[in-house]
Amino acid sequence: MTEQHLVELVRQMLMGGLAVLVPVLLVGLGVGLIAGLVQAASGVHEPIVGFVPKFVAMAAMLVVSLPWMVERLVELFREAVAGL
Repeated sequence: MTEQHLVELVRQMLMGGLAVLVPVLLVGLGVGLIAGLVQAASGVHEPIVGFVPKFVAMAAMLVVSLPWMVERLVELFREAVAGL
């Protein structure tokens, strides 16, 4: 295994891991933004009011997308092992 091959393998793994995390992070960002707007409009500035909806939405997205995430990570692992 050459250094260039190893660098390409690490790059693929980082990009694959990022692609797996993006749906959950985007849901957290969207819900956090909406919760922030609601807090600003209502004048309620409790941290728990913004945290709980974000946590629930991210957990739900994780449960919904977990089969896809595992499938994608297994595919990346198989590609990495086949490339050795």
